[in-house]
Amino acid sequence: MSTSLPSLAFAGIGLMGLPMCRRLLAAGYPLTVWNRTPEKCAPLVAAGARQVATPAELCQAADVVMLCLADTAVVREVVFGANGVVEAARAGQLLVDFSSLEPAATREMAAELEGRTGMRWLDTPVSGGTPGAEAGTLAIMAGGRAEDLARVRPILAHLGQRVTHMGAVGAGQVTKVCNQMIVACNALVIAEVVALAEQAGVDATLIAEALAGGFADSKPLQILAPQMAESRFEPIKWHVRTLLKDLDTAVKLAREQGRATPMSGLAAQLMRLHGSKGNLERDPATLVELYRENAQ
Repeated sequence: MSTSLPSLAFAGIGLMGLPMCRRLLAAGYPLTVWNRTPEKCAPLVAAGARQVATPAELCQAADVVMLCLADTAVVREVVFGANGVVEAARAGQLLVDFSSLEPAATREMAAELEGRTGMRWLDTPVSGGTPGAEAGTLAIMAGGRAEDLARVRPILAHLGQRVTHMGAVGAGQVTKVCNQMIVACNALVIAEVVALAEQAGVDATLIAEALAGGFADSKPLQILAPQMAESRFEPIKWHVRTLLKDLDTAVKLAREQGRATPMSGLAAQLMRLHGSKGNLERDPATLVELYRENAQ
């Protein structure tokens, strides 16, 4: 292991965090990990990571502290709560947040963390799902100072195929909101298509293949349409609750900007309807059931 590599810390060993950490370990980085459910760190500890009991301890030996957490409230708790990052952070350290959060909250937390400790913040939400995390092909949208991003680019190169600097802190989150608006609306219309094709007597398992390369083609179509047509909802690669949270963020951001986002507003309500039927922890491929029910 090269001692010249910066020391990394990572909080949030979930669907995305686990494969991202595996890649960082494979690249030779010294890695310290923390997760609210400690046992999820076991495979990383077995691969050479060091596990700690609190988020504050992540800062002890790390040059860069990375987060991949569920939502704004969880990030706030891990950074500013009891035994949080803020208690041990110091100037010269960087916080790199892969979570998808509200842009305004991101800017507020970044300003507070830097004001209290000198630690600077990069918001670097990702797109590409668990397959992208495993393959190191994520699209990473970054907000923050250019010099801070330049410092972590070599690290991010192990996780993503593309890192785009979108502007100041919060700009990465705005870009992720835009990404999720397209993904969620796409997922809902693919569910409509599959259910309609089935109802009209067409083999919906052929839809993705038939439309491949055409103007309607997309990664969501190629991934979701076959899963929906075959009612293949396991293993869960992502969650309905994540798309709902991000759509709610989109609607909130639009309201703050005084803009209309009617498609995403409707998508949020349809996603909430589906979630309210016990589907929040299920894969978004289950959205097809929303339309199959209506057809019965």
